[in-house]
Amino acid sequence: MASIEEVRGGIMAANESANEGLGAIQQARASLETAQAALMQATEGSGQADVSEANGLLAQAVNSLDEVCQQVAAAISAAESVANRL
Repeated sequence: MASIEEVRGGIMAANESANEGLGAIQQARASLETAQAALMQATEGSGQADVSEANGLLAQAVNSLDEVCQQVAAAISAAESVANRL
């Protein structure tokens, strides 16, 4: 059975990895926002349905990444709570 310090160390390592992942997700989100803005600018005034669909899909992807960021942050917080109770 692992000692309390080993468990805390494991939680800290997991949270460090989760924070790295969170940073990568935030970078991906920023890239998608940039892509969406560029697409909107390039296709301004277009009446084609595909353009609207592409913009909508990028917006959905950004929103999905926002949700993922919230979930990861909540997981980190929950893990920290466990470590603090040890």
